[in-house]
Amino acid sequence: MRYCSRCILPDTRPGILLDEEGVCAGCRGHDRKVSGIDWAARETWLQELVAEAKARASSTYDCIVPVSGGKDSWHQVAVAKRELGLSVLAVTWKTPGRTELGQRNLNAMVENLGVDHIDYAISPDVERKFMIAAFEEKGATAIPMHLAIFSIPYRFAVQFRVPLVLWGENPQLEFGGNEKEQLSTVLDDDWIRKHGVNNNTGVEDWIGHEGLTETDLLAYRLPETLDFAPKSIFLGAYRRWNSFENAKAASALGFQEADQSKVGTWSFADIDCHFIAIHHFLKWYKFGMTRAFDNLSVQIREGLIDRDTAMEQLRTVGLQIPHEDIERFCQFVGRSTTWFWETVETFRNTELWKKDAEGNWYIPGFITDDWRWTQK
Repeated sequence: MRYCSRCILPDTRPGILLDEEGVCAGCRGHDRKVSGIDWAARETWLQELVAEAKARASSTYDCIVPVSGGKDSWHQVAVAKRELGLSVLAVTWKTPGRTELGQRNLNAMVENLGVDHIDYAISPDVERKFMIAAFEEKGATAIPMHLAIFSIPYRFAVQFRVPLVLWGENPQLEFGGNEKEQLSTVLDDDWIRKHGVNNNTGVEDWIGHEGLTETDLLAYRLPETLDFAPKSIFLGAYRRWNSFENAKAASALGFQEADQSKVGTWSFADIDCHFIAIHHFLKWYKFGMTRAFDNLSVQIREGLIDRDTAMEQLRTVGLQIPHEDIERFCQFVGRSTTWFWETVETFRNTELWKKDAEGNWYIPGFITDDWRWTQK
């Protein structure tokens, strides 16, 4: 494994390549945010899109904002409604693992920002079967989540003839991608297939698994034939994205952070769903990194900490095994924790992981020499 010379991301993370100076694509993306993007021009483009959406909307909503109730959702809705003057329909895929704090934040967002809202729940039995299949076959519990997150808002936009879908950050600009991807403004079908965290699968790939039918999976499917095509864009492609500023602004409006982070280093993120920690935890076996690598690297880029401090914090938080959430997940899908750990082990990347003389797994050349490899 090789690590960025500026932040702490490894080159095993999807989207991360190191250039000749040893700097990762995520840090180069931040450089583009600072000096490589004409934000004034992008704002002009955004205003043109807003005017076009209002003209096309006619008797319906101007835009749909996909929301979870997290700090970015609050930011997107506030910008769309209060700054851009759009009539907003907020749409949520209701996770079967929603936290109490996530529910309170979602309720407060609807109330405090005064927005119409659809909270869309898929059959728990379908979610259960889909999560089992995705975990056993791809080692990715969150494939159903990501397919639903991207399909449901767009399906409503088509059905209600809403001309604009306003997403949050461009992940390739924030966390790593090539230059074309980082400068892109559009979230389309090709982007979802490649970057939608669905292991390059679509609904058609899951029909028949765990007995799932095409009808069962309808909510996860993007519309195929359109007589009305909404535009789907990243807000973070038009206005510079900053998670810390978003959290601060959301808190001023009524958003509540967690008392402490159970995954990563941010108490204002990954707090809406009990199962999201498992999604991040599985990166450890596949890529040799944790959620803290992402969080701390963003903090370095924003000038909040230096690399040495990031390393200290990484060692302090350690692996962060989400034991309680793993138990909740197993209870939901009706399987044992033994099944969970046995399945996880089948996805360990043995190109990265090796065993020492005592039979313990470790990663040669890991970013720090004093990592506790036998964390429980």
